[in-house]
Amino acid sequence: MSIISWILIGLICGAIGRAISGKAGTGNWLGNLLLGILGAIVGGWIGGALFNVNLSGFFSLSTWALAIVGSIIVLFIYNAITGKNK
Repeated sequence: MSIISWILIGLICGAIGRAISGKAGTGNWLGNLLLGILGAIVGGWIGGALFNVNLSGFFSLSTWALAIVGSIIVLFIYNAITGKNK
């Protein structure tokens, strides 16, 4: 996938992860984009390391599911470090 694909997935999955977790995140779209991209990377790493999932397709359901799970994990860690509850 190209860098544009990762940015798009990061933006969308960061917003979805924030909506699912109910956490405040960074409060701006750029911060949430960065957390979403980091979440997509974390989700991809988890999927590859634990479940041996290939994340090559943009429209693959496993790519999106792991990116959302990764963004929720990253949001949880971010909010725990910064002390934001909501």
